[in-house]
Amino acid sequence: MPREKLASSGIAALDEVIEGLRLGDNVVWQVDRPDNYPKVARPFVKQALREGRAVVYVRFSLDESILPPGSGLISEAVDPRPGFDSFSAQVNRIIEERGPGTFYVFDNLSFLVEEWATDELLANFFQVTCPYLHEIDTVAYFAMTRGQHSHGTVARIRDTTQVLVDLYHIGGELYIHPLKVWDRYSSQMFLPHHYSEERLTPVFRSGDASTLSLSARRIPLRVKADSLAPWDSVYRKLAQYDAGELEMLEHSPEIQALKQELSRMIIGNHPEFNRLADAYLSVHDLLEIRNRLIGSGRIGGKATGMLLARRILQKDAGCVDFSTVLEEHDSFYLGSDVFFTFLIHNDLFRLRLRLTRDSRISPGEFEEVENRFLAGNFPEEIMEQFKDLLDYFGQAPIIVRSSSLLEDGFGNSFAGKYRSEFCVNRGGPEERLEAFLRAVKLVYASAVNPEALAYRRHRGLGKADEQMAILIQRVSGMRFGDCFFPPLAGVAFSRNLYRWTQRIDPGQGIIRLVFGLGTRAVNRGGNDYPRLIPLSHPRLRPEVGSKIAFYSQREVDLLDLEQNSFQSRSLVEVISGEPYPGLDLFVSTISDGYVCDPQGIETGEPRDCILTFNNLAAQTDFLKIMKELLAKLEAAYGYPVDTEFTACAESARSVKINLVQCRPMGLPGSSDPISMPARLPKELVLFRSNRTISAGAARDLRYIVYIEPGAYAGKAPMEIKRTMGRIVGELNRHPEILKQGFILMGPGRWGSSNIMLGVDTTYSEINNASVLVEIAREEAGHVPDVSYGTHFFLDLVESRTIYLPLYPDDPEADFNFDFFDTAPNSIGQFLENVDKFKEFIKVIDVPRVCEKRYVQVLADTGGTALCYLRAARRPRGGTRSCEETS
Repeated sequence: MPREKLASSGIAALDEVIEGLRLGDNVVWQVDRPDNYPKVARPFVKQALREGRAVVYVRFSLDESILPPGSGLISEAVDPRPGFDSFSAQVNRIIEERGPGTFYVFDNLSFLVEEWATDELLANFFQVTCPYLHEIDTVAYFAMTRGQHSHGTVARIRDTTQVLVDLYHIGGELYIHPLKVWDRYSSQMFLPHHYSEERLTPVFRSGDASTLSLSARRIPLRVKADSLAPWDSVYRKLAQYDAGELEMLEHSPEIQALKQELSRMIIGNHPEFNRLADAYLSVHDLLEIRNRLIGSGRIGGKATGMLLARRILQKDAGCVDFSTVLEEHDSFYLGSDVFFTFLIHNDLFRLRLRLTRDSRISPGEFEEVENRFLAGNFPEEIMEQFKDLLDYFGQAPIIVRSSSLLEDGFGNSFAGKYRSEFCVNRGGPEERLEAFLRAVKLVYASAVNPEALAYRRHRGLGKADEQMAILIQRVSGMRFGDCFFPPLAGVAFSRNLYRWTQRIDPGQGIIRLVFGLGTRAVNRGGNDYPRLIPLSHPRLRPEVGSKIAFYSQREVDLLDLEQNSFQSRSLVEVISGEPYPGLDLFVSTISDGYVCDPQGIETGEPRDCILTFNNLAAQTDFLKIMKELLAKLEAAYGYPVDTEFTACAESARSVKINLVQCRPMGLPGSSDPISMPARLPKELVLFRSNRTISAGAARDLRYIVYIEPGAYAGKAPMEIKRTMGRIVGELNRHPEILKQGFILMGPGRWGSSNIMLGVDTTYSEINNASVLVEIAREEAGHVPDVSYGTHFFLDLVESRTIYLPLYPDDPEADFNFDFFDTAPNSIGQFLENVDKFKEFIKVIDVPRVCEKRYVQVLADTGGTALCYLRAARRPRGGTRSCEETS
């Protein structure tokens, strides 16, 4: 931009943030109180006069003048009382007479509404005046009082002006938050900034930003006031009371009836959720949800679980004061009705009906469906509320998460079946809106993705009413260099089913913890491992010595603010350079085969650091907080719970938790006693395992689908490894194999995204197996990742699949190498054109090999499992349930 086309706001720090003013800019300040406007108008006038510019103060308010008389300042009084036409004509005459290059400061526009009694005329005046000012190279300042104007008026002014800035006080401090800056962009432009002593400091931390935004915008979405729908009728009846009146009348019959009606409209008719909502959500809570709900309809299971969990923690007394521990949440909700509106608006409703009914769709077909969704658009009213949402968050990263009506409920988690999309939120308003719309549409499309349809079919939910609501959350964390991520994230369970020693108390729960975004805690990918922390004995690990370094997290998931994308980087790369706050709580070093925890804040060279979280466990209240959090939630739910969280801990006592998800925890297998055979001939034992997680029995299985670890690791070409999961999927769906039942055995990690570590399969490719075995052969370099806590594990739980990590080289495993090596391969009986896979995938027809014996798998609650051969006790022809016990 040529220098002669630039101007200054008179505040150097603001010029830097918005890259200066330009001739032709109209600047609208949304202020929370009248005395804020002079704080920005006076520096602007002072600087303009210093530069020798003509400055006109257009005065029409009866309030105190915002600009004191001064040398060179021209004051023009305009009377708004004769009406819009006269007022507009007077202002137009002033602009004509003063000509190009003159700068202007107008009184607060909100005063005009007092005179004209209509927002519509205010918007008309702005849309007539501002384009004229823009054409003649002026810079003009305007102000509006926040919360005094209709959604439509603010939208029209926003669309017309070049610069729109929020200016407000929180806790006695002044903040500036640019919402629109036309035709320019910087990496911090649209963040809220603390304004003090001519300095602007951006607010990066998610917790601080949430608290700030919640205080600044009590009603962030503007909703039509003329709706006659029952939804808004109930809302208006409750909203007529102020907070104090509602608190006094909370238990009156009328308010209770209205509260329950609004609750059912927002949450639905799930008995367990209704019980918790009636007990823990107040009328104020429900009104707050409604104020942050885009469109109408229900908020879905994921949003409901998160909100209920937060209220349970804050309401029930205990040793931990969760009102000070929990970060503020400022989520938004896209109502389930909007999903159907989008489908109908874009001619997608019949397509969804067909896909749901047919229940099968290939990945290629689904890609075309996604493109259909991405081409769709939303009604104008919804688009305006989307813009309000993005104004609220500014450039803070957000995540768009599925929250369907069936999701995270009692009995069905849908874990990992629907999409969650990060929006790094870089760029100007249009670019950020486009990225947000894409994320919403992808989540909508995921309602009919192959994995979700297979899950619904397998769970008997094919005909259930499934609508997609959406939860939009601020991403927890802070900026570090060019990255954004939380220091801690993970999943926590109120019951610990992974006991590698009898010292562990399963009733106190377990945490699966990572550094960075929590994606690495719930997905199986990469060559690293989250830290599993049993809350009864947090210092216990299944590994010792130098193996701790191997079984640790090496990669960090984060948001790259420069590249505007989700990325994974090595831990060494992330922590090299400037010191990361509180790093000594998270890392250790290995010296002579021993783990050394940092003393003080010195952590050693980044290349020598491994993530153990030892000092976090020993020196902070983090585990104490998590233990009470899980116990409280389980007590209120009356059921074990599964949570997702992020956390921040920079010092011994400074711990903050953001609980982002809570759902009932599925318990795998059967709790009934399992009786192991006392004596078995060695030749009938196929293997033993002492690290089983799920208890139960799978009887009289005919087939074993076996992928030999050595061949997979040493001989299988990349082409074979990439397609092996599809072959497994075909066997998983084969009617003959389904009829007779099967056990699935393979190297390393089932479901890993890294084909070097295991077979890349999806849920729909393994969901019919009665038993899933992960084989760790030392010579093959495969080590099972304990999947406990991942979306993959939840799939196994809900399908009642017995999951067994197996170490054949362990003498106690009794692995029958001879049987698996010499058994004939029957894969050709089930699939054609699979010759190139025969060396790697073997289908063993057990009764043909072993004189009419069948596979029996027993797994007890103590962690022991036995796989052996025995003659079938019943006629063939029925699928064996892994819940049947001895």
